[in-house]
Amino acid sequence: MTGDDSVGGLELVAAVWTELEAGTEVPRDRLRAAVKAALSELSRVAPGRSVEVRIPPLAAAQVIPGSTHRRGTPPAVVETDPSTWLALVLGHRDWAEAVGAGVVHASGSRSDLAEYLPLWGPNARI
Repeated sequence: MTGDDSVGGLELVAAVWTELEAGTEVPRDRLRAAVKAALSELSRVAPGRSVEVRIPPLAAAQVIPGSTHRRGTPPAVVETDPSTWLALVLGHRDWAEAVGAGVVHASGSRSDLAEYLPLWGPNARI
C-alpha cells in the first residue's frame, strides 16, 4: 500500500469495525477486504517473513524482519478472529489484554506484535 492506499485502508477498516460494533452483519467479501487492508498495512510497516499472522478464514500474511520462513509451520504464529484483529489495529483493544484473554494466540519468540499495534489512530505505534 502506498501512503494514499493506507488512508483508504483505514477508512475501510474503520467503517467495517463500526458495522461490527453496531451488530450489523458485514458481507464476507467486505470483511475480508478490511482484514487484508490491515494486514497489508502491517506488512508495510513491518516487512519481513519471520511471523505469520493468521486471521482465519479470511487471510494471512508473513511480516516482521528476521529469519525467512519458507515451508511448513512458521516458527512464530499469531492467530485471531477478524473482529479482534480490526480492534487491535484501530487501538480499540490492547495487545497484552487480548493475548491474556486468549482471543489472540501468539507462539514463537517474535510473535509479540505490541510494538506495531495499533496501526492507526491517536495511539498508533508506527
